Amino acid sequence: MEKNHIYPLNVRVLVTGGAGFLGSHLCERLLKENFDVICMDNFFTGQKCNIEHLIGSPYFEIIRHDVTFPYYIETDQIYNLACPASPPHYQYDPVQTTKTSVHGAINMLGLAKRTRARILQASTSEVYGNPSVHPQVESYWGNVNPIGIRSCYDEGKRCAETLFFDYHRQNNVDIKVVRIFNTYGPRMHPNDGRVVSNFIMQALKNDDITIYGDGNQTRSFCYVDDLIQALFLMMKSQPDFTGPVNIGNPEEFTIKELAEQIITLTNSKSRIQYRPLPQDDPVQRKPDITLAKKELFWEPKVSLQDGLKETIMYFKKPVG
Repeated sequence: MEKNHIYPLNVRVLVTGGAGFLGSHLCERLLKENFDVICMDNFFTGQKCNIEHLIGSPYFEIIRHDVTFPYYIETDQIYNLACPASPPHYQYDPVQTTKTSVHGAINMLGLAKRTRARILQASTSEVYGNPSVHPQVESYWGNVNPIGIRSCYDEGKRCAETLFFDYHRQNNVDIKVVRIFNTYGPRMHPNDGRVVSNFIMQALKNDDITIYGDGNQTRSFCYVDDLIQALFLMMKSQPDFTGPVNIGNPEEFTIKELAEQIITLTNSKSRIQYRPLPQDDPVQRKPDITLAKKELFWEPKVSLQDGLKETIMYFKKPVG
């Protein structure tokens, strides 16, 4: 990987949620680019095994801390990734999930204001809810249930975006906002309840693959390496480009097609079982990435088949 020569050595970067699925990949990438990385995590869903290979680096440190409480540190950049992202995890303690998004945003924005750091918010495609516009463009305001079982995450992220733009307008904080669509890859938690990890784990065990609904609902799956590249490009984009910008793979698949592809790639004997669709589960999800192409010169490169092969290999490895 080529070194980035725009930034000097010892640029201090704080990554909240740094021991999570996306956070650990981001920390790894930042270290390769010669950044001084501070990984903050409360380890509710983050795992030490995701970052243990980074611990020997003199430019990497870990802080156990919950972003719902203020933290005082000197930093040049902040990637705010802290928040459980899978439905079983964020629904386990919905009040805490909302606090993580809202209080976490307030605390990190306050830190960015004090240190004059550039701060990036990892928002989500869930801000669009169950969309009535397809594909989803950044100008679409969404179709979100404010009192449903998913609302702690959806509305928490929407409020975080509000806070980011108000801090930018009111206090001139240097912000970047990305809306992340379905992302998958190595270091996903095997029991996170997300569709890719669920299907792979079921297929490897030859268990029935559980599809909620009729399987015709669609999703777009972005491989983690492509996503991290987009975050990196967004952070170093021009100051007047704040976002929000969609980051995801615009190639659309039905859930049934995903299940069938995973069964084939794992040579599994699994059969598909259908169950009722959960409340507020979106029927369609596909990003319009025109803005990312224009402003970041970014688009995903890894095909679903190639990304699934890498992810399946990861889940096949024995723990420890």
